[in-house]
Amino acid sequence: MFNDFKPVLKILLRFMIIYLVLLFAYQFYLNMEKGGLDSFSKWVGGQSTSVQNLLGYPSEMKEVPERETSWFSLNGQYISRMVEGCNAISVMILFSAFIFAFYKGKKTFVFVAAGVVFLHMVNVLRIAGLNILLVETPQYSKAGHDYIFPAVIYGSVVVLWLIWIKFFALKSPKK
Repeated sequence: MFNDFKPVLKILLRFMIIYLVLLFAYQFYLNMEKGGLDSFSKWVGGQSTSVQNLLGYPSEMKEVPERETSWFSLNGQYISRMVEGCNAISVMILFSAFIFAFYKGKKTFVFVAAGVVFLHMVNVLRIAGLNILLVETPQYSKAGHDYIFPAVIYGSVVVLWLIWIKFFALKSPKK
């Protein structure tokens, strides 16, 4: 009876193990970081600030270590704050675990690396876009933060998953 479900159970088990290992590794990284926002989040925030500056919105970040956050200042006013969850690592972990669950050799590592870089770029643009939205149309800040911009990052993950499944995972090996 379980033989019919064996492939699906293997994929689920592989996904859960990889997800938990990556999640614990990330938590270990966060525990090592002390005194404010973690380094990766600061890096993401700095890149978002650069994008905002490039788009003509004078921006800077101000660290608030005791609150484990940094504030974005656009056009001289504090508009939003960057916290650890904004760095999208948890999204990248979820993406990677799913792709590795459907392991297909070396191309799996290439696709995960390319996907993580793509998700990082989408995330930087997402943060910059949200900050610009907060300056230009603050009445849409709740919808932007809670619905529109999360849909952008999670939608990107789903599209990458679909590409992986359609073009790589379900392809028969060439003979």
